[in-house]
Amino acid sequence: MAFIDAHHHLWRYTRKDYAWIGDHMPGLRHDFLIPELTAVTQAAGVTGTVVVQARQTVAETEWLLDLAAHHSILKGVVGWVPLVDAGVAKDLTRYGANPKLKGVRHVLHDEPDDAYMLRADFNRGIAILKQHKLTYDILIFERHLQHAIEFVDRHPGQVFVVDHVAKPRIKENILTPWQERMRELAKRPHVYCKVSGMVTEADWTTWTPEKLKPYFETVLGAFGPRRLMFGSDWPVATLATTYQRWVNTVKSWISPLSESERGRILAGTAIEAYRLQI
Repeated sequence: MAFIDAHHHLWRYTRKDYAWIGDHMPGLRHDFLIPELTAVTQAAGVTGTVVVQARQTVAETEWLLDLAAHHSILKGVVGWVPLVDAGVAKDLTRYGANPKLKGVRHVLHDEPDDAYMLRADFNRGIAILKQHKLTYDILIFERHLQHAIEFVDRHPGQVFVVDHVAKPRIKENILTPWQERMRELAKRPHVYCKVSGMVTEADWTTWTPEKLKPYFETVLGAFGPRRLMFGSDWPVATLATTYQRWVNTVKSWISPLSESERGRILAGTAIEAYRLQI
């Protein structure tokens, strides 16, 4: 059975290139490359992955595409291009011609302006994506959800994927208003959601599957198995979990579902949303 990890990263670590990896994350301050990825994915039975940008440069996008061309485990790349630039159409034509580029992402939750995604220049860039059949990964915190609903409504023909269930306040054990806003966002059929990044929004040392389960049940009820996909957020997730523990957690949550529903979450949804060749 196919098993797709729809969200992980790779990097050659330098303090300058990955300044977002703070002093409280010493475990991330080294290289995470194909050998390390292969070790954890093979042990967990993962058959393919989608690697996602971790810094906002086209150089990283090119590097990830080169890795994908040489390593079959990488079924797709979600890269970065300067969506607000007037010349982004040329970048999308250039990189979009690569069959391994499946989507793009911008680190919206780090922008000082919470409404950055509503900027006219950003939306002009987003409007070009569907010409190249590229998804857009939405990386936000809970507080951005109202803007995200308006944002996706501007682009009904564009496929969107919400990363990390929109980063709710799990550590504080708060569901509202995240729950209501995720249910509203999920009414848009062109929006998918990744079951990923949850452990690092919880307490890194005391989280349990039971504490996280209400958040999973919310997105399962809102998006259904057809629009949910598994992601590890490795290696960032190693701040709070092992790869295998996260796999086991998600598999436990979905165990009551039918075989076809489990197959959607573990592979089929990612294959559809990113048009992966398996």
